[in-house]
Amino acid sequence: MRCAIVGSGLASLAAYATLRHGGVETEEITVFGTHEDPTEPWRARAAAIRQRRMRSESDGHLAPASFPGLAVRESLRRATPAPLLASVANRYHPSVDDFLAHAGELRGRCGWEHSFREQRVARVRAVDGGFELDGDGPFAHVLVAPGHPGLARPPGLERAVHAYEPHEYPPRVAIVGAGMAAATEWLNALAAGSEVVSIRRREPVRRPLNVPRPLFSKRGLAAFHASAPPQHAATLRELSAPSYPPGRTWDEPIRAAEREHRFRTDTDPGETPVIAATGFLHGFEHDPLLADLVASHDLETHDRWIVLDRDSTVPALTDGTRTLSLAGIAGQWAFPAADTIAGAKYAARAFLRRVCRTR
Repeated sequence: MRCAIVGSGLASLAAYATLRHGGVETEEITVFGTHEDPTEPWRARAAAIRQRRMRSESDGHLAPASFPGLAVRESLRRATPAPLLASVANRYHPSVDDFLAHAGELRGRCGWEHSFREQRVARVRAVDGGFELDGDGPFAHVLVAPGHPGLARPPGLERAVHAYEPHEYPPRVAIVGAGMAAATEWLNALAAGSEVVSIRRREPVRRPLNVPRPLFSKRGLAAFHASAPPQHAATLRELSAPSYPPGRTWDEPIRAAEREHRFRTDTDPGETPVIAATGFLHGFEHDPLLADLVASHDLETHDRWIVLDRDSTVPALTDGTRTLSLAGIAGQWAFPAADTIAGAKYAARAFLRRVCRTR
């Protein structure tokens, strides 16, 4: 039995830890990636926007088992029930430091280093016995988690610094975008004493999580999976609208800045220095590995998504003897919040079931 994970980010660590928890040995798994520390890319982006709290909740960790969650761990460490009470009310959000510390512990415990190979995979090919990865293989079961394909910059502002790149805040700054990264940057710039111009085309949606809470449930997912492809794609487009959580933490600093004439909205930055808080490029065609996979195997796509079964597998390349799964943002057709920790674990658990079924 040979399994491969393509990519070395958070979704890959979740998949690896899940396989190990399910009894798959380190020598049966090869992880191909560019970062031996799977938290490194995410850590750098979080540091760039000075993120202190996760948007996820207590179960927003990478361990295979849901319990104990991060609220339980923090409650035990601090000897206080406060995190548990906040979690019951859906108001608990772990700190970035706690999340990263837990990810580091998990990485050391599951044996990630024994399976990691520093290598960027450019091609996945279906062959007898599974899949070859740049000629290496075959691997019977492959999970591809390449991460986001690149930073998105607005047309005409390609030279602007991106929020996910190291930067400072000038006395007056225009922040393009209206999602979580943009809202975080509004507060960062205001705290630094800057005057902020929010450049946005539409008003953001206010919701606690990346997608509505029902889409994390079996019932909500069942309705999503049952929809026809055009409706499926329409739902995903709707969910890609910029959003950030409601609450005083976000609103009060902005209201205070508006009263002081230090915060306003506009549609054109003019000559003001710009920070592009516009997230990532969308669509498989922006990722060379996925684009090549689609073209080489004539895979079914709809709009910017690769069509997947509800277990995150590629239907045309998965059968009773082999598995090709997509995780992270590439798996959004199967799980709308695929680029969240919950999405990573959704794909990981389905992948483990496929592996176990053919052992």
